[in-house]
Amino acid sequence: MLNDIFSPVRVSAKLGQKEIIFESGRLANQADGAVWIQCGGTVVLVTVCSQPLEGDRGFFPLTVEYSERMYAAGRIPGSFFRREIGRPSERETLVSRLIDRPIRPLFPKGLQQDVQVLATVISADPENESDVLALTGASAAVLISSLPFDGPVAGGRVGRIDGQFVLNPTFAEQERSDLNLVFAASREALTMVEGEARFVPEDVIIDALDFGRASIQPLIDAQEELSRLCGKEKISFEPHAENEALQARIEELARKNGVEESMQIAEKMARKDARKQVRDKVMEALLQDPEWAGNEDALKNVGDIIGDIEKKIVRSRILNSGLRIDGRDTTTVRPIQIATGVLPRTHGSAIFRRGETKSLAVTTLGSTADEQKMDSLVGDVSKRFMLHYNFPPFSVGEVKPVRLSRREIGHGALAEKSLRPTLPSPDDFPFTVRVVSETVESNGSSSMAAVCGGSLALMDAGVPVSAPVAGVAMGLIKEGDKVCVLTDILGDEDALGDMDFKIAGTADGVTGIQMDIKITGLTTDIMRSAMRQAHEARLHILGEMQKVIAGPRGQLSAYAPQHREVMVNPDIIRLIIGPGGKNIKAITQATGASVDIDDSGKISIFAPTKESLDRTCELITYYDQRPEVGKDYNGKVKKILEIGAIVEILPSVEALVHISQLDTGRVEKVEDVTQVGADMKVRVIEINGDRIRASRKAVLFEEQGRVWEPEPPRRPRSGSGDRSHRGRGDKR
Repeated sequence: MLNDIFSPVRVSAKLGQKEIIFESGRLANQADGAVWIQCGGTVVLVTVCSQPLEGDRGFFPLTVEYSERMYAAGRIPGSFFRREIGRPSERETLVSRLIDRPIRPLFPKGLQQDVQVLATVISADPENESDVLALTGASAAVLISSLPFDGPVAGGRVGRIDGQFVLNPTFAEQERSDLNLVFAASREALTMVEGEARFVPEDVIIDALDFGRASIQPLIDAQEELSRLCGKEKISFEPHAENEALQARIEELARKNGVEESMQIAEKMARKDARKQVRDKVMEALLQDPEWAGNEDALKNVGDIIGDIEKKIVRSRILNSGLRIDGRDTTTVRPIQIATGVLPRTHGSAIFRRGETKSLAVTTLGSTADEQKMDSLVGDVSKRFMLHYNFPPFSVGEVKPVRLSRREIGHGALAEKSLRPTLPSPDDFPFTVRVVSETVESNGSSSMAAVCGGSLALMDAGVPVSAPVAGVAMGLIKEGDKVCVLTDILGDEDALGDMDFKIAGTADGVTGIQMDIKITGLTTDIMRSAMRQAHEARLHILGEMQKVIAGPRGQLSAYAPQHREVMVNPDIIRLIIGPGGKNIKAITQATGASVDIDDSGKISIFAPTKESLDRTCELITYYDQRPEVGKDYNGKVKKILEIGAIVEILPSVEALVHISQLDTGRVEKVEDVTQVGADMKVRVIEINGDRIRASRKAVLFEEQGRVWEPEPPRRPRSGSGDRSHRGRGDKR
């Protein structure tokens, strides 16, 4: 038995110069399905387990969890407990969604199983990404399990470097690429797309996805071969038998009680109330019908059956007449309203309304200390731009616990990557930038409202973005050969349609894209049509935005942090910091400023007010002063000598005050005038390289209203050498 465990079934596929290895039987043999998938030094273990449901939950309880073990890259977690288990990171959540979205529709409707897919990165090299491996491995693990599954699908990533498409680019290649598309595809079609781009034309996006789908076909072949070699027999599954008599009766009652009229009400909440009234009337009529009144099992499906009728009505109306739920045609964007500068104390704010979807976006500027620090397999990383999307339950008139959901993280990430390419470089704009999009009303496309509102709030804050960004969600209705692409879909059109295709960008090209497909027959022609339609809609939205704010404001808000960069001598950085950071801590505590010091001598200061900024600059430049002849300094006596006193006139800058320059009269002993630690105001009278001479006498003369003149240097006596610094000097 042990030999079997260590002799796994193994198949492989070649993608360009890279080999993808699938193994089953090495680990997790008590799982229903387990696959070790490897590319180079990156390995992901994907498992699937299931158990029968106790009662119908009304939805398919699929759980997908992707996790990264820090040991995979030879790292120890930076958390207090030094463990990975706990709240998943943002990346882990996003990759979990990447896996979930393409495989969920491939399970049969009505499957009464609680299914859990776990993808764990157990080895990671610095070249090969683990996310697309995890997606492909999840498909393979379910395919060889006992669960019914209409797969396989495979995942891939497409980049573009110097105009050439690259499949599964390395981390270094991704930095050079103007395109980063993660996708899932079956043998016939694309099923999911998620990505970002740097102002790439729509046709290039389509060509990249065509290239990617064709290139990953060996992964489909390898999964089918693995299933042939070690796949389990599928559990029996009988789709729910439809009660045709009940369906006919419900449809008759629904149409009689106004279901068609309810699906033509433009306002969302009024439509919701009308639909509920139809359902209540249908249920009331069935409960009074002796044929159905006692059949509880049949009546619990009434809601689903009416939902199917509503779907059929809406889809038929769109395909046959081109009219949608709210009366628009297929290409019209809902009415747009925009306001900027709506919050008095924030750094930048905007309200973006499109139809019944409304987003309040707020921009906050911070210092480099506000960057988000994160653990990752490739090392510690930081983010200077963050976009957080919130979807409170009141936005749809519901009562629910307030939680940060995967959907919110995913929508925020899409909006963030859509806006990121327009941001200035850290050298030009060193602030940390955070945008929060509060969805305050929702009826579809709230993630694209976050893109539009976020772009407006950035410009309102005076962030010098290169161009405004807008986004729009596209839908699809397809019945046989009849196809209709919808611009700016409503929430109900998303639920009743076949595609959710979100596209964001500037007037010059695409910056963010996300697509989920519910059908298998999505052709390249349909995608090109959707892209062209989205481009026209995006230009329209950008035009509406430009009417309100044409570009970034010329100056930052008065409440935004004040910033200034100061260059100092690198040799005195240690003085500014001080022992154990004593000096810099004192400066920041006194001024409330944040100070970032670079070894090159560049000091970046962020302060809450201009007064604080000026004071911080003054305190820092104090350490970088250079003595000047004729200038007075308030110093401190550091040492007593027979010939005079050593006085620190600037940090780590000392001058000799000769005994003859200590007072206006004759001084017999230095101790008669001063002592170590005493304050002394002096004037610099000579600088010779590193040697500095100062005079207290000059300061006293001026205070007494007398004119002090420096003494001419004494000429040495013949044969005695230069004795000008010997003894106590001038005895006048």
